[in-house]
Amino acid sequence: MPMFKTPFNGYSVKFSPFFEHRLAVATSQNFGILGNGRIHVLDINPAGGPMAEISSFETSDGVYDVTWSEENENLLVAAIADGSVKLYDLALPPAGNPIRSLSEHTREVHSVDWNPVRRDSFITSSWDDTIKLWTVDRPTSVRTFKEHAYCVYQSVWNPRHADIFCSASGDLTVRVWDVREPVSTMILPAHEFEVLSCDWNKYDDCLIVTASVDKSIKVWDVRNFRVPITVLNGHSYAVRKVKFSPHRQSLIASCSYDMTVCLWDYQVEDALVGRYDHHTEFAVGVDMSVLVEGLLASTGWDEMVYVWPHGTDPRAP
Repeated sequence: MPMFKTPFNGYSVKFSPFFEHRLAVATSQNFGILGNGRIHVLDINPAGGPMAEISSFETSDGVYDVTWSEENENLLVAAIADGSVKLYDLALPPAGNPIRSLSEHTREVHSVDWNPVRRDSFITSSWDDTIKLWTVDRPTSVRTFKEHAYCVYQSVWNPRHADIFCSASGDLTVRVWDVREPVSTMILPAHEFEVLSCDWNKYDDCLIVTASVDKSIKVWDVRNFRVPITVLNGHSYAVRKVKFSPHRQSLIASCSYDMTVCLWDYQVEDALVGRYDHHTEFAVGVDMSVLVEGLLASTGWDEMVYVWPHGTDPRAP
């Protein structure tokens, strides 16, 4: 299967929404605690074997997350540990990048998500307890959302509604926001420990999945959010990232500090349908391809990036 060794520790991995064999990876030196960062843009070899690097961008601080523009195939946005948000254009030479550096967050930026409906805007989440809304053409943020009482680890746009997103925080809650409203529209008492990740279902825009330090994954219906629809247990340490499948309504991917990547079908009794233990350090980044059904990617603190079809061995040659 295609794999790639990064010089720094992996943090996040994202498939391109335009090219089925293109992948972006965010990495940080010294486990993101201190040092530089690097963004890698990789070409996946469909025949297997190592991935080829198309481009890379150096940063003076660690890179915690990266995402692709939904309207420009060459545009990337990165969340940086120094509190900045940087935009990169693959069509320009390295000397022309980043094309913009946005410095409003006062602590580490932990996630970035591009609006899939409006396509001209994105949100960033930070350890300064805030979420910021940006558009490509503005040098300053459109709005800051400040209600969380602790670090915001991830914010994700609703796949159908251009103004709605959810956020996961270390204050144990997940909030649902409508950018047209002055305050959050819903507060989910999601977990008893820090909530590290969240995502919307791609087929039912009322379902949210959450992941926590408490080792569990929960699926919620915002129409009746006092009790989760289901609780998925199987990871032995904190669940770092969770993602709904773009192709199957009930399929969820997760990665954990237990070094595994898991696949779940939350609608069946034996929900754990796949476990991959190819990483040798914390598995912190996972994604599912929008363009190729069943294709997974992961990265971790072992400085490895893997791409593989579900049901196969990520380490197989």
